[in-house]
Amino acid sequence: MKPPNFVRRTLLAVLAAISLLIIDVPVVQAQAFPSRPLTLVVPYPAAGAADMFGRSMAQALEAALKQTVVVENRPGAGGNVGMTYVSRAKPDGYIIGLGTIGTQTINQFIYPEMQFDPAKDLSPIALVSTTPNVLSVAATSPWKNLQDVINAAKQAKDKKLTYGTPGIGSSVHLTAAYFEAVTGIELLHVPFKGLSASLPALIGGQIDLLFDNLPGTINQINEGGRIRGIAVTSAERSPQAPNLPTFAESGAPGFDVTAWFAIYAPRNTPQPIMDVLIAAAREGLQTEKVVQAYAKMAAIPGNRFGPDLGTFEQAERAKWGKLVKERGIKAE
Repeated sequence: MKPPNFVRRTLLAVLAAISLLIIDVPVVQAQAFPSRPLTLVVPYPAAGAADMFGRSMAQALEAALKQTVVVENRPGAGGNVGMTYVSRAKPDGYIIGLGTIGTQTINQFIYPEMQFDPAKDLSPIALVSTTPNVLSVAATSPWKNLQDVINAAKQAKDKKLTYGTPGIGSSVHLTAAYFEAVTGIELLHVPFKGLSASLPALIGGQIDLLFDNLPGTINQINEGGRIRGIAVTSAERSPQAPNLPTFAESGAPGFDVTAWFAIYAPRNTPQPIMDVLIAAAREGLQTEKVVQAYAKMAAIPGNRFGPDLGTFEQAERAKWGKLVKERGIKAE
């Protein structure tokens, strides 16, 4: 029979070994991640600004993670379809999503039956980019500047000017609503399923105005053959479109709105895996390739990660939630 002290020492040694194994599990997970391709869900159609940033971010993550990142478009309900899918995915880091100012801070106030809570069901990884929105008209339009548009809207009492956006509750829709509130005009919103549908409608005369993220239309604006840029919504002019004045310069004092895009993982994704994703995003966003690519798209790489991004979102929800309630904006 073994002495009691020997049994006690043996038991303690076994327990210590087990505790070390338990402590090492997340480390092993982090070291092994990722061992296969990831999927980045973009909750909007192809060809728009969200798709552009999603694909550029996927490439940046690939370089940092040394693993393939596949982009999957899952549009619908102002981005809710795709982000709901992400929120319900297995929290192992292999499915992440590109959220926006719309999906993360606006939609919850206009969609009464949202299937996920952006504050509780998604873990913030990184702010991908920020960019102005822009107001454009067809090249054949008689309106040359923002004051022309404001005057025309005030004179059009019986037939409101129409404006297109990528959808109800999108950042550009809220930008237009904010524009109405600031200037005291009334416009008629015509939502489309992405820029690929709204841009031809503007050029063809089916709508009078187009609000969109600047990256989506900057090439057409700079070419000048089919559409004319009127003004950008940011506080300062965009270096990529220096001839476009700001709303604040053009008849809407104090106007300052920027759209943003960020990536998220499902809730309960282990922290070691989140740390790997955050580090990869931070590395990718600082590369010269991404900085130059975003500059061409009139955007600035993001600089908020993890909890800092979550804090930023809270302030954005307060701002846009108030506007949605004041304007009575609802999903149709």
